[in-house]
Amino acid sequence: MRSSRTTALGMAGALAIGLLAACSSTGSPTSPTTPADAGPTTPAAAAPVTITVAGNLPGASQENNDQLDARVKEFEAKYPNITIQPEEYQWLATTFTAQLAGGTLPTVFEIPVTDGKTLIENKQLANIDAQVKANLSYYNDFNPAIVGYGQDSSGTFFAVPAKNFYANALHINRNLFKQAGLDPDKPPTTWDEVRQDAKIIHDKTGVYGFGQMGNGATGGWQIAVDVDSRGGALEKANADGTYTATLTDPAVKASLQWLASLAADGSIDPDTSLDWSGINAAFASGQFAMFTSGSDVYNAMVQTNNMTADWGYGLTAVPTENGGAALGGGTLAAVKANATDAEKDAAVKWIDFWYLSKLRDKDQAVADAKVAVAAKQPVGTPVLPIFSKSQYEQSLVWIKDYINVPLENMKGYTDVMFSQPVGGEPKMATQAVYQLLSPVFQAVLTDKTANIDKLLADANVQAQDAIDHPAAS
Repeated sequence: MRSSRTTALGMAGALAIGLLAACSSTGSPTSPTTPADAGPTTPAAAAPVTITVAGNLPGASQENNDQLDARVKEFEAKYPNITIQPEEYQWLATTFTAQLAGGTLPTVFEIPVTDGKTLIENKQLANIDAQVKANLSYYNDFNPAIVGYGQDSSGTFFAVPAKNFYANALHINRNLFKQAGLDPDKPPTTWDEVRQDAKIIHDKTGVYGFGQMGNGATGGWQIAVDVDSRGGALEKANADGTYTATLTDPAVKASLQWLASLAADGSIDPDTSLDWSGINAAFASGQFAMFTSGSDVYNAMVQTNNMTADWGYGLTAVPTENGGAALGGGTLAAVKANATDAEKDAAVKWIDFWYLSKLRDKDQAVADAKVAVAAKQPVGTPVLPIFSKSQYEQSLVWIKDYINVPLENMKGYTDVMFSQPVGGEPKMATQAVYQLLSPVFQAVLTDKTANIDKLLADANVQAQDAIDHPAAS
């Protein structure tokens, strides 16, 4: 879940193993021939076609829009028969279903990995298997831990891994740490230390030490982050293929009790209405010192919240205990179900150019980085690999002269990003489960007498019903 990242099928619990296996399975990467040139026809011979594509987030800066426009011009120069029309786009659980049903999505749109399987099963994505195999000569090189989320049971492509494969991390305001007499180069590594630092920051600066999303599904998503980190789960897979809701897992209660302790300290922002974009804006404005979200969120804060490299941003790993993991996620690129063959071909060429070529081709990587730097956009924000660890590291070497994010302030995360286990979201009725947890979080934060056991027991009954009757959820 990112931007209210929810819905039916989540990241597998074996994601961390798959990522690490993929990281060690390939040799030294090379700079291949541009994959898009391998199509069955040449651009000059193809008929004109126009497609709309997911563009920047609503409210993106002019510099960010300029960067996209520059890349569109490069693409159209390479493929003169294809016209690209970017549209503002943000995946939100509250609006996506209506956009899908109403046919208002762009030709190329983005979805969280948790949506892939359900949309495929519902025949709501275009079958792009032929176009992927014709245009992406590297289609067998996708990280095996993630590629399946865009494929059906036979391996047919309906979506491809595109961007922002991440683990949740702890984002910190280094300036507030310093003002409170804390060392931002030694960020907290346990939840107890996060609580201690949050209280010190609030006591010394008057600013809340911690903030957490609580709006709709985002609130439940972040409870899932807390629970995964403590070795718990919101659902259990059964041997017969069914699932059991486990909102009464001790780790769920422990997470809520921890949040209640911050409320008792007065160190957590009491605003429970924050969603993904709202918490980014609140953090960027200095409203609190720490929060959890995807490791890639720095990009969004630069693009829409005017954060600069000298702002004082820091990134470190989510604390884990009792065999816990950092909750992961990512974004797939898909094509609208009624796209023509020509539109699907153009769409896959765009997906290759805009999302993937910069990860595999040195010239494209440098070209993209140059344009981003000229537009004052972030280059080098740490993410998990769409291909292999070695390919990811090679791509960073290609663009090392253009990296402009404060990596020196992100070592708490980058030092462990390939060794920290990455966990998965609930697989069944994901959105419904998250929605049920949000009011529990809100009650705990606002009512000192809230009965956590009863709240979770009641929510668990409803979660099980949503799991057993997915069409109703």
